[in-house]
Amino acid sequence: MMLTLADTIEALTSIRPLAPAVITEAAIDSRQVIPGSLFVAIPGERVDGHDFLKEAFGRGATYALVQREVGSDFRTVDLRGTPPPGTAQDLTPPLCLRVEDSLIALQQIARFWRRRLSLRVIGITGSVGKSTTKEVVAQVLAERYRTLRSPGNLNNEIGLPLTMLRLSSGHERAVLEMGFYVPGEIRFLCQIALPQVGVVTNIGTVHAERAGSQEEIARGKSELVRSLPDAPDGAAILNYDDPLVRDMQGLTKARVFFYGLSPEAELWADDIEGLGLDGIRFRLHYHGESMHVKIPMIGRHSVETALRATAVGLVEGLSWPEILAGLSHGHTQLRLVAVRSINGALLLDDTYNASPESMLAALNLLGEIGGKRKIAILGDMLELGQYEKQSHQMIGMRAAQLVDVLITLGPRAHMYADAARRAGARAPRIIEFDESDEVVSWLLENLTETDVALLKGSHGLRMDRIVAAVEQGS
Repeated sequence: MMLTLADTIEALTSIRPLAPAVITEAAIDSRQVIPGSLFVAIPGERVDGHDFLKEAFGRGATYALVQREVGSDFRTVDLRGTPPPGTAQDLTPPLCLRVEDSLIALQQIARFWRRRLSLRVIGITGSVGKSTTKEVVAQVLAERYRTLRSPGNLNNEIGLPLTMLRLSSGHERAVLEMGFYVPGEIRFLCQIALPQVGVVTNIGTVHAERAGSQEEIARGKSELVRSLPDAPDGAAILNYDDPLVRDMQGLTKARVFFYGLSPEAELWADDIEGLGLDGIRFRLHYHGESMHVKIPMIGRHSVETALRATAVGLVEGLSWPEILAGLSHGHTQLRLVAVRSINGALLLDDTYNASPESMLAALNLLGEIGGKRKIAILGDMLELGQYEKQSHQMIGMRAAQLVDVLITLGPRAHMYADAARRAGARAPRIIEFDESDEVVSWLLENLTETDVALLKGSHGLRMDRIVAAVEQGS
């Protein structure tokens, strides 16, 4: 069973017409439309989806949700009013469905469709590691169940409903990332997705500029565990090593499953060994049993990702052979990619985004990898609010312990350099730049084939362009 036009109209009007046409998925970007899609025209600050109806239908969309007049070029059925007049009209595609608000209509359809399906949903939130955890959890569950994961980082009030509309009755599990920007957002997403399992990775300082203190961020993330059904149907998988996450155990009636690096956790790991680009090795403990595991995930911090995926697998009834097979499928970090510069240096491209926690993990990985000279090119960390100064200083001090050359980019990144200079015993060579072109020029002139260079900073700095330029030599 797949989503149909009849489902869509029933979700919006409570009236079910005879309209069996299948809707393959939904899209808000006309460039991502595939044949059979529902195109959702959402007006934005800079771009209005209504201006791209022709392109969407040209790419194969069969229906579109619109909230304003779109002219005589497009046949339109009006679903507003009581009773809705459109349900008795010709519903053959291509066709626009007029609603009061396109985004609210999308969310309404997703909420309706979720309730038509019999499956278990795993929701994942946290400050760092959501996307990677989502991928590895889905990889493990796919060993037994037909599993859908949210693509990319579609984790908000638009992305999550779009993912829900890709579900069919054949799916047995869905793994959904849930982002937090304002209070109530995760609760709203849970009202659409109805997760039975909630995974909380950690509470960091990312988005503190918008969300406030770590305690306020924790309250926002806790909306996931508060929304879970009671045990035994519901399960909250919590990071024992993070006190703010551990304290969420009192906020849910779901079964609480702790993971971490502490023996107090139900599932825990020790003897962790980073093998550089060859993965990690560690010992896993669960209910008095232990086993040695080696998986192809990069960086010692990845053991926590493996623990989360293992915990979900155990909660969902998978066997150890299934869980270990899922962990061993060759998945590496979503964000970090190892490439070679034009002059042969190894570049660790982790430029997608940056938080204090992910910065530390990336620097620690750099420390694990062999190389004659280790270089860290670190850009600003954005949206840290009250934690901005202390976070940049902490990273600068850690860089001083691990790298031979520290290159900074951006106005906030000068704090890395200041902290590294004050670190004392082992001061690296420090170079401060304000423009990306300066970084590119230095790297092209100075990198050698025995160097290992980490590039990391917040997405707003677009440091991926530095990697591309150094890789291509331009």
